[in-house]
Amino acid sequence: MMSELQALTYWVVGASFALYIGIALWARAGTTQEFYVAGGGVHPIANGMATAADWMSAASFISMAGLIAFMGYGGSVFLMGWTGGFVLLAMFLAPYLRKFGKFTVPEFIGERYYSRTARIVAVVCLIICSVTYVIGQMKGVGVAFSRFLEVDYDIGLYAGMGIVFVYAVLGGMKGITYTQIAQYCVLIFAFTVPAVFISLNLTGNPIPQLGLGSTLAGSNTYLLDKLDLIVQDLGFAEYTTQARLSTLNMFAYTLSLMIGTAGLPHVIIRFFTVPKVSDARKSAGWALVFIAILYTTAPAVSGMARLNLIDTLQGKDGGGLVYEERPGWFKKWETTGLLEFSDKNDDGRVHYSADPERNEMVKVDQDIMVLANPEIARLPNWVIALVAAGGLAAALSTAAGLLLAIASAISHDLLKGVFAPGISEKQELLASRVAMAVAIAFAGYLGLNPPDFAAGTVALAFGLAASSIFPALMMGIFSRRVNKEGAIAGMVAGIGVTLFYVFQHKGIMFIADTAFLGSMPENWFLGIEPNAFGAVGALVNFVVAFAVSRFTAEPPASVQILVEHIRVPKGVQAAADH
Repeated sequence: MMSELQALTYWVVGASFALYIGIALWARAGTTQEFYVAGGGVHPIANGMATAADWMSAASFISMAGLIAFMGYGGSVFLMGWTGGFVLLAMFLAPYLRKFGKFTVPEFIGERYYSRTARIVAVVCLIICSVTYVIGQMKGVGVAFSRFLEVDYDIGLYAGMGIVFVYAVLGGMKGITYTQIAQYCVLIFAFTVPAVFISLNLTGNPIPQLGLGSTLAGSNTYLLDKLDLIVQDLGFAEYTTQARLSTLNMFAYTLSLMIGTAGLPHVIIRFFTVPKVSDARKSAGWALVFIAILYTTAPAVSGMARLNLIDTLQGKDGGGLVYEERPGWFKKWETTGLLEFSDKNDDGRVHYSADPERNEMVKVDQDIMVLANPEIARLPNWVIALVAAGGLAAALSTAAGLLLAIASAISHDLLKGVFAPGISEKQELLASRVAMAVAIAFAGYLGLNPPDFAAGTVALAFGLAASSIFPALMMGIFSRRVNKEGAIAGMVAGIGVTLFYVFQHKGIMFIADTAFLGSMPENWFLGIEPNAFGAVGALVNFVVAFAVSRFTAEPPASVQILVEHIRVPKGVQAAADH
């Protein structure tokens, strides 16, 4: 028999899905311009909200707070990198790309570097980055469905694919934009409402950002002091100073996430949807405001979730939770395999410790923290159901944006731009929808059969974008001297060295095990982690591009004039013409 929580979750999630499909039907795209850039008439505030939803994926909603909960202070690398990336995007890319006035990132690269080959290389880089990123989104859809709707993982993934298919294939960017506005509202309420409840329960302060720095209710002890004390008692590093990453790794990781953010094609394409160049910068500003609501709440959610989890596992008497008396949320997450207990001393109690030999919680997946937090804190069922809808909204919104970027690259950049430039708009629109359907099917396959590196796919996607697309865009806007040979060589070198570094220790790159190189250990380059290597890949891209351009012919004069024109404000250009 269906429980009250399960029935309520079905109702809330079903209502949100009905809303998304209704919006898609209302906003169905009838032209390629509506399919690719929503007709170019989206208001900056609306576009900022849609961009925030597009940006705040399952990684932001589910994983980021979990990472901070277990990494402590060191987890701030994600907050700094992702937020800083949006500032970089608003200042150095968004307005100039909007002024260029094209539909896609590969189209800009193809025209700026006056080369079909450059455009094709950009498409390949875009697809590699987007497919890598979408794996995590589809996995998030399946996990959220299987846990909260209590269905098989595969069934949950198929349901998510069906929803994305309806509103993405029908509506294109127009449907996705207005759907993402609704999804932003769902996910932000789902993230902040539980945080308000939990902050009230623990500290008496309804504002989570302030609650994190407040004293516990009925006590003079600060919440973070208590958290530091209990994690150290269990043998873990101090929460407020914990830093798993070295200083160099911290710098490289932050930089990789920053420039990766500014180079992600599904985010950049959003700035082609606004009417004016100035609106692109306004959109980025509004997106930062909407993102900040979740990002400033995440540290509070993380700290409070870790505190609640440890209190629960320690049991009423502090001697460890009696396993037979474990709460319902514990049992449900056990069935997913993301929470595992092993009674090593056969005393029937849960002993949680940093010592691997004494620790009986052999698996506490960090991704469950946000989703399980409301249940751990015994919040009302409607709040738990809202979190389920929010997690799904976050994963679906980003998946749709990524799939549109992939479909646009295939239909507009490869088919229309290279192989069949004479096709009609109606044929191109049909090709776009077919490409979207194929992309959804492929993403679903990867969700059902995720590769063994799926856990790190989100950070890897940023590294790949940082090492390939970002440098090509920056040099295309700010350097007249970089030519097609330099851009192509830079993109290939940047993404190539990053892929090599990421995969060589897994044996995928057999070159690493040749007699020349031997078997290289992980993190062999200055101790930099693979997920932070995008910053090095970007440096390689810049160096190779400038070096090759230095020894080859300059770009045509028309291209150099175009580069100057992109950066000149409209009013200044008008005055110069007179």
